[in-house]
Amino acid sequence: MEDDIMASGSRRGYLNKDFEFFHLKDRKNMEFESHFHDFNKIIIFISGNVTYLIEGKAYKLKPWDILLVSSSEIHKVIVGASGTYERMIIWVNSNFLLKHNSPGSDLLTCFDIVSREKNNILRLNPELLRKGKYILSQLQEEYSKDEFGSQILKNSLFLQFIVYLNRLYLKPEAVKHQADGDYNESIGEVIKYINENLSEDMSIESLAAQFYMSKYHLMHKFKNQTGYTIHSYILQKRLIAANTLIKSGKLMTEACEECGFGDYSSFVRAFKKAYGLSPNKHHKLVEELEKLGR
Repeated sequence: MEDDIMASGSRRGYLNKDFEFFHLKDRKNMEFESHFHDFNKIIIFISGNVTYLIEGKAYKLKPWDILLVSSSEIHKVIVGASGTYERMIIWVNSNFLLKHNSPGSDLLTCFDIVSREKNNILRLNPELLRKGKYILSQLQEEYSKDEFGSQILKNSLFLQFIVYLNRLYLKPEAVKHQADGDYNESIGEVIKYINENLSEDMSIESLAAQFYMSKYHLMHKFKNQTGYTIHSYILQKRLIAANTLIKSGKLMTEACEECGFGDYSSFVRAFKKAYGLSPNKHHKLVEELEKLGR
């Protein structure tokens, strides 16, 4: 199972390939902790009783819904006891997509839109869905092969699917984006504020004052809607932001300060707990894996 492949902790999984494809079936009641990835993820839901929590929105999935989760988004899957949970999952390496960009065609656009607008779900009409199913069936068939030109064909089919997703997100009138759950707009505003002000004071008291709530009401509503505490959410988002800055070339001490950590030692402890390694060792490992994947 894809979730079992990933390491334990808040940040799960490394991706040293251009992409990974899984077709999985499970028959058990499951609930996983909130987590995030260094890569983007696409879930094509086929069957089961499943709810995805992504950045405060609850998506009660219907057959052949497509979910996009960007590398900066904290998410959690809740699987009910009834039926078989079947899905296809694609892990997406951003560097691979960047290499195939062309003028006017940024293949990461769909993930940028998802992260910015919090519209993670695609629920397609039959005609649009047929196109997606056709590409996915070809990709799945080719993925397990090791014949002449297989890697070229796999890459081509994967890129074809990414282009298909980008076109859907660039024509939002053609699809439905909807969360099926109790979505509290005020908590959505809190989440937006947190993400835009990670370097600022983020005590529960200051947030409660900012949004004119009692801190106990805020804590209860936030946990109920997102599945995690305010403190845990802020910490993980700061770690994601710091990790991104370090990857872009920032000094670790500068990234620590810009992302709102009180001191470097607390940053290192939190980073090691989430990633399993110190910031320095983690980035050396990522660089080695990227070299192996080239």
